[in-house]
Amino acid sequence: MIVRQALVFLSDQTAGFLGNRLVRAYYHVWLASLVVFGPLLQFYVNPRVIFANRRNYFHVRLVDSAWSWTVLLAGGYLLLLAYLSSGSLLTTLRHLSRLAVGTGVRVLCSRTFSWIEDVTGCCFQPTPEGLLLLESLGDRASCVGQGHLWLGYQVSGEAFLLTYASLVLAEELSAFQPYLRRRLPAGAPLRLVYLLAAAFLLLWNALLLVSVVFFHRYSQKMAAAGFAQLCWHLTYRRWYLCRWSPSRPAHDLFPRGPPRRDPAGRRCVCGAATAGGDVTWESVTETLLSRE
Repeated sequence: MIVRQALVFLSDQTAGFLGNRLVRAYYHVWLASLVVFGPLLQFYVNPRVIFANRRNYFHVRLVDSAWSWTVLLAGGYLLLLAYLSSGSLLTTLRHLSRLAVGTGVRVLCSRTFSWIEDVTGCCFQPTPEGLLLLESLGDRASCVGQGHLWLGYQVSGEAFLLTYASLVLAEELSAFQPYLRRRLPAGAPLRLVYLLAAAFLLLWNALLLVSVVFFHRYSQKMAAAGFAQLCWHLTYRRWYLCRWSPSRPAHDLFPRGPPRRDPAGRRCVCGAATAGGDVTWESVTETLLSRE
């Protein structure tokens, strides 16, 4: 009983925070500030701490597989949330397709970063005196194949992955607040998966800070964060608002609520819109309000 009460309390408080309008509006600014100002912490931390080593446990086990963890947890959460609220398999698959789009974005950006490194790099041969430029080897494959070193501009894949995964998780988890406000079924499995996903969101933020403090050059981290923010903006803030898209989180999930009155005393029909009515969008519950 105590465990269930704790689970309900933690999930409710987390949903209230992640569903807050200010958090949803400015979370990307918070991530940008981590990347912009985080490197300043390198002057105040011990460079010998365990997190400064690329072979530390969190970096080896979690950073490289951050997107897999994100898809696993967000997928489980979306599967339960979408099906319990809509009861439709097609609607559930439509919302899950956002994760497929995110996977495609991740793969496309990874190949773009590799291409940038190819076109901006040169082949070098390590020598006791330093690096010797090998102009005869002009492509990366032949350079690396002969045991030499290819050096080009590397966009930080870690900063991109952690920033993009954090943005996607924050967007998806924000739908739990209006779900709870509708008093839809919220059993222990859904709440537990939600809290696990929220815990990994916090972990991605922490690992992003560690990455920008200890690894890569400043411009490489800035470029990676810029790519991540652009991909998130073009999908969640642009494309997903269109009719022919996987749709934004919480869209078309919740049943129409009972008629209620707005502060002006007029009758509001939730989720419906008449042809000549005064239609407004209520951002808290993700609902269209039509005043008759």
